[in-house]
Amino acid sequence: MNPWTADGEHRVSCIPCGHVYGRSCLEKWLAQCGKKSATCPQCGKMFRQKNIINLYAPEIVVPNNDLEKQVLSLRDKNEFLENQQQKLIEEIKEYKRQILHQQRLINESSSKRQKMAEQSSDGAMIAESLPLHRAHGGSSDLCKFVLQNEFVLDGARVMGIDASSQIIVASGRAPGVSAEHVLTKICMFSRQETKVRLPPNTKAVRDICITPGGLAIFASLGRKLSLLSMTTNNVVLHYDLPAPGWSCSGDQTGPNHVYAGLQNGMLLVFDTRQTKGPLHSLSGLSTNPVHTIHSVVDDNGSTNIISASSIGPCIWDVDGNENRPNLLTGMENQGVCISLACAAPSSDLIVASFRPRVEFSGDGSASQMGISQSPTLSGSGKLGCHALLRRTSSTSFVKEQICNGNVSELRMSKSAIIPCSGTGQHLFAYGDESLRGVRTWRLPSFQLFADLRPHHQPILDLRFAESTTGEKYLGCLSEEKLQVFRIRS
Repeated sequence: MNPWTADGEHRVSCIPCGHVYGRSCLEKWLAQCGKKSATCPQCGKMFRQKNIINLYAPEIVVPNNDLEKQVLSLRDKNEFLENQQQKLIEEIKEYKRQILHQQRLINESSSKRQKMAEQSSDGAMIAESLPLHRAHGGSSDLCKFVLQNEFVLDGARVMGIDASSQIIVASGRAPGVSAEHVLTKICMFSRQETKVRLPPNTKAVRDICITPGGLAIFASLGRKLSLLSMTTNNVVLHYDLPAPGWSCSGDQTGPNHVYAGLQNGMLLVFDTRQTKGPLHSLSGLSTNPVHTIHSVVDDNGSTNIISASSIGPCIWDVDGNENRPNLLTGMENQGVCISLACAAPSSDLIVASFRPRVEFSGDGSASQMGISQSPTLSGSGKLGCHALLRRTSSTSFVKEQICNGNVSELRMSKSAIIPCSGTGQHLFAYGDESLRGVRTWRLPSFQLFADLRPHHQPILDLRFAESTTGEKYLGCLSEEKLQVFRIRS
């Protein structure tokens, strides 16, 4: 395995069978065999000391690992520059499309004004077009949602966004009789897709989180917490869980800690440097599934986990000595908690979403109490609520506002809090069942901001992500389609 040389003890040599070695290796091999002759390590033919023939080559080329690393680095840089070029091309196309769209709106507006002047109209037709534009793009005084791309998917469930690399990972099933569970890697701009087959018995993926270090963490119903390398598309580490995994998260303060929320209400803390099992196994306040996890940092720099199960949002002190979480004050009787959004990394604002709680009386008839007395809306979904909470201390939050909204009757939906650059304001985004699309509100007032372009199916997953250069994206996933919006201030 040592590189041979043009001269000296380890000069390049061959034996009668034609196989080439360094001379000192052949001599050591003869000595190790303890005889005057030995067999070729490759073909097994006999040779003797006198059969070793020196080869006289003008130059011996030795592999240069440093040069190979440089070539790989240049290849990565070239790929990055190609992606940036494609991104700029797409942005130029988007700007051109917006200019054409604005010109068309101006022409339509001029045409309407002319018609209204001819008919002595009272001007109502001009106001008619304004809500439509607002519903697709949002208001320009705070931020604007620009549809970057749409992808057709089949049977998608959850996703994760790597905003810095412009890559989205979505879970689903592979076509065919076996219907294996797979991950699909999608490039936001080139539309290139790569199917990543998962190990056997992984089963359905319930949650995906992408770390800044380039790892995709996913929790699955096959009782697995897995770490996937985004570079090689291989599972580099997996942990066996005591119950099906429902949620997962990386750590805001370092690359080594990851967290998993389980179907039985437990929270597990892992250190990727310790591959045998979890560092801590913490019991929840109930045995209901932990469907959402957010890793946040408080004012003291300590890591907290804010989670949600059907009983409501909880906060876990994973750096301290408390083994059980605390239910956030004021969330005891809101209903069934189905979603939780955090304004990372400090999580000073969170929004918990609830649907009515159905209670059964002794005679078997259903009775609803508190918020559960809200009527069912027409169409799909049910009238629930979104509660805004603001942090008052490291482990305390206070409820500020409540907004009614149409929520899913069955799913544990996803939601997101979106920071608006330069304004210090935030938007709350949620997949509204009656719209089959995303509705956004201003915080803290819950004033309606914009409705984004709808899908044919309900929204299953909703993710906000920000790159290291400050670019913001919102991903909206239904069973049939993935939309990616770029958020501009």
